[in-house]
Amino acid sequence: MTGGTINPSDAQAPEAPDAEAAPGGRVVIVVLDGFGIGAMPDAGALRPGDVAADTCGHVLDHARAQAGRPLRLPALGALGLGLVHPHPDLARRTSLPVAAGRAALGYPGADTFAGHQTLMGADFSRVTVARLGDHLDEVTRALREAGHRVELLDGRPLLVVDGSVLVHDNLEADPGINWNASGRLADLTFDGILAIARTVRSLAPVARVIAVGGHADGPLDGFVREGDGGTVGLDTPATGFYRNGGLQVRHLGASLDHTRQLPELAARAGIPVTLVGKAADILECESAVRRPAVATADVLAHTLEAVRAQERPAPEPGRALVVANVQESDLAGHQQDPARYAGILEQADAGLGALIELLDRPGDRLVVTGDHGNDPTIGHAYHTREYVPVLVHRPEAPVLELLPDADSLADVGATAAASLGLDPAQLANGTRLRRAPDAA
Repeated sequence: MTGGTINPSDAQAPEAPDAEAAPGGRVVIVVLDGFGIGAMPDAGALRPGDVAADTCGHVLDHARAQAGRPLRLPALGALGLGLVHPHPDLARRTSLPVAAGRAALGYPGADTFAGHQTLMGADFSRVTVARLGDHLDEVTRALREAGHRVELLDGRPLLVVDGSVLVHDNLEADPGINWNASGRLADLTFDGILAIARTVRSLAPVARVIAVGGHADGPLDGFVREGDGGTVGLDTPATGFYRNGGLQVRHLGASLDHTRQLPELAARAGIPVTLVGKAADILECESAVRRPAVATADVLAHTLEAVRAQERPAPEPGRALVVANVQESDLAGHQQDPARYAGILEQADAGLGALIELLDRPGDRLVVTGDHGNDPTIGHAYHTREYVPVLVHRPEAPVLELLPDADSLADVGATAAASLGLDPAQLANGTRLRRAPDAA
């Protein structure tokens, strides 16, 4: 199955107000990392086979084929997933007061960092996908001007800086999404590696430059290989960095104004902000409470705890923003393991059900979405460029609201801002979602 637009004839007649009506409650955004619902029109530009990508549909198909039963996703079903993805195992009706739609990514490629920054209101539309090999001259010039010795490695399109640090294409994400500056901590301190990465970041057109320092099994040049799309880089898992201990990593994102993103906007308004899971690692907000975690059970527990911490007696329930990332779904996609992906979805669904029960006051919102796709059946371990669901639970709304396709994840962030009683225009990007014209 592939994702599709909503057919209003399949759903209850929508009479609800805009998705952000009755502002001023607790807003919880849960990002199911790598949860796409069908290929975007340009999904095959890099890999033609990705036009068939459908993370949600293929996980559901695999579960039924292997287990002989549909996945148990009562919360996602109640939130309207079956209204934005026409899979036979998903209900086409819901009795919950939800707003349901889907969103295009709104940034190039398919990347967790860019996805979350866009979701929070950043404009990543001008970030480009680029191989380091196409920018060797300007990167070399900048590094030399910063006082470094720079040379090509055996004539290949990656750089050796000061005889020890490799500047190269990242081979673990889609080609051209990120560049790395990698070094052995036995040769140079991490601060030295980071300084090189920051010089590269100053002119790199890509979403991230990642500084990586670790303990390798041998000289790094022995672990260089070709990647997809004409890229060349370090095979980081093969180096032993991940298994030898002491790994240090710093993600240097493209320049953006964090004061014009949702967490900072909320914090300046005196709204408590909690960042959970990978969201705690990649989103900026100085005053936020951070609960980093990878295990889905921990992510859900931290999220529920953050919501309970903001419970107050009516009529002053108070406002709060919680942004949580369920990362293990994405990891299952990278591992090309649809069975594991299905198990993570069922586990996440149980947590979403608990959140629905907690967020029961007028103005409360539970927003469930994704940051890109990661189809575990597609035949490669990269992200897939897919639409993502936008499912919003609104306790005070009378019935279902069908949302138009959003051009960008930033529109989801703008809608969440309005739900908190904030002005979405203060975000750098995004327009709040409203009812689909043909559903009025």
